[in-house]
Amino acid sequence: MSKKIICLEDFEEKARRKLPKMIFTYVDSYAEDGQSSRRNIESFKELYFVPRCLNDTSQRSSRTHLFGRSYDAPFGIAPMGIAALTAYQGDLILAKSAMAMNIPMILSGSSLIPMEVITDVAPGTWFQMYIPETSEKLEALIERVGKANFEVLVITVDFPVSGNRENETRTGFSTPFKPGARLIWDGITHPRWLLFTWLKTLLTSGIPHFENNYAVRGAPIISKSVFRDFSGRTTFSWNNLSEVRKLWKGPLVVKGLLNDEDARKACEHGADGIIISNHGGRQLDGSISPMDALPRIRQAVSNNVKLMLDGGIRRGSDILKALASGTDFVFIGRPFNYAAAVAGAQGVTQAIQILLAEIDRNLALLGIDSIDELSHSFLYKPGSQIERQLARR
Repeated sequence: MSKKIICLEDFEEKARRKLPKMIFTYVDSYAEDGQSSRRNIESFKELYFVPRCLNDTSQRSSRTHLFGRSYDAPFGIAPMGIAALTAYQGDLILAKSAMAMNIPMILSGSSLIPMEVITDVAPGTWFQMYIPETSEKLEALIERVGKANFEVLVITVDFPVSGNRENETRTGFSTPFKPGARLIWDGITHPRWLLFTWLKTLLTSGIPHFENNYAVRGAPIISKSVFRDFSGRTTFSWNNLSEVRKLWKGPLVVKGLLNDEDARKACEHGADGIIISNHGGRQLDGSISPMDALPRIRQAVSNNVKLMLDGGIRRGSDILKALASGTDFVFIGRPFNYAAAVAGAQGVTQAIQILLAEIDRNLALLGIDSIDELSHSFLYKPGSQIERQLARR
């Protein structure tokens, strides 16, 4: 465990130096001008705590329950594509670390390690998928997910086309990678990544492929001619979600919603949970942040529906602000990706421990024992309706 790393942002700076620019940019990427990506973080900074005092907080706990399981924290690891290129066997590292620390991890459908390998060593991992183009492919993929013993299925719905990520274009990033002098130079100038991630992967497993987009193996990660076509997703409708619901018997979560009407529709079509998300600001630039969308969605859905959120969370205090605002659970992506890149499983474990320590400390400073005690009464937002009402008294 590195004593030089004391908060999640420290992982990001170290990952920036270790990873090839192309790979780091992919993880750090945002759509167009990054307005939504920045707003995800800023929305937490606009909220302030109103703590209570002289309460016994000696029995503090951050345990929570979700879909029949008890977790040691109210946060999990969000799905992240091609994580096995930021760290050797990245998806496996994330899943095993999450299981060891008793938090959920969501395996991305755009991952490079077969889902069966993940659930074999880390049972309890969730699976995230994009709806395939045909009913036949959908049925086959869900059958595979079920046989792999995933318990929770997450459907991402905010990806009808790829966002305009100009920073990725400027570094030459694409999936699959296109071999060339730029790619080679990026690897040579980052020897630790080249030796201990890329070459180690080639020696042990060969060229990585997209393993989990479909029921069969997908495209290789590096190719001169292969093109990943997402155009079929523009025809999808709520009927496709109904089809998923008929095929999947376990907990079903819909990810990528920001509109309260869409949240209601997701519930009507059988969703057991919702992850409020703008895809980390990587899709439609200018879309509102999940924290901005949370109040209206909370009012729109039943308390029986698990309401989750991702995007912009960098501190334990951010997690507590989200819970106090009405969400049941949160997911965090980029920081765990950076932690895996910097120090493998040890880095991911340290990142989880940092957040757990921040949550525990802040619970004491808020004057409460449990996350269940959190409510809007612990939050203050300058310029809010409550502040205006108080000013008129």
